[in-house]
Amino acid sequence: MRIAFFDSGIGGLSVLHHAMKILPQEEFIFYADEDNVPYGTKSPEEVLDCVDAAFKFLIAQRVGAIVVACNTATSVAVKIMREKYSLPIIGMEPALKLALDTFPNRKVLVTATAITITGEKIQRLIKNLHAENLSELKALPELVEFAERQEFNSAAVEKYLRGELATYDWEKFSSLVLGCTHFNYFKDTLRKILPPHVKILDGNAGTINELIRRTKIKSAQAENLSVEFFYSGRRVTDSAELARLEKFLIRLDKMEAIE
Repeated sequence: MRIAFFDSGIGGLSVLHHAMKILPQEEFIFYADEDNVPYGTKSPEEVLDCVDAAFKFLIAQRVGAIVVACNTATSVAVKIMREKYSLPIIGMEPALKLALDTFPNRKVLVTATAITITGEKIQRLIKNLHAENLSELKALPELVEFAERQEFNSAAVEKYLRGELATYDWEKFSSLVLGCTHFNYFKDTLRKILPPHVKILDGNAGTINELIRRTKIKSAQAENLSVEFFYSGRRVTDSAELARLEKFLIRLDKMEAIE
């Protein structure tokens, strides 16, 4: 199956990275809307316009399913895209349920972009899980910009995260949820800052499980992995840019085992 992974930028590579290992026999397209990144600081109307343009392009590529590997785009646009298009559309959801199921009655800090944090979707999730007293929300918008320029574990990144997370009493928390796919690149710095008992969770595995459920595809062995990369509708063919994308994937290999 030809499966598209869509994000505002390169954060969604973390979801594609997981799919490449679980479903190596499939044909993948990765679409990063690099002309309009970041989405988290835009208005919902602006994000919806960007997502709609990306979907029109991807539908023209005859994909069989689209994974919206972006929490912000999921929050703003997935419901509308599902009403508009009939193919399977899989969105992202912060791994709050996983955190609460794994660590009952312990608090969870959900980090995301500002637009996700203030959106109705995450508030509905919290209400449905009866997690009003067990969850806190924190926007970390600068991590998106750090990730886009491949500044992963610099002194500036560590200073930013230490400053943003300094006020929390971590003895009350079981886990920190990465509610933005861009945040997956910073697991090593977060692990350095957080106490050992605070686990770092993301929604990548759950998203790919939902893709498998919705499309009925099955894992199999494959000799030749097929991935095409696009920036806002332009196919990436430049060797230097492909090397840059490969660096992101190598980084994700290192981050995968960190909890």
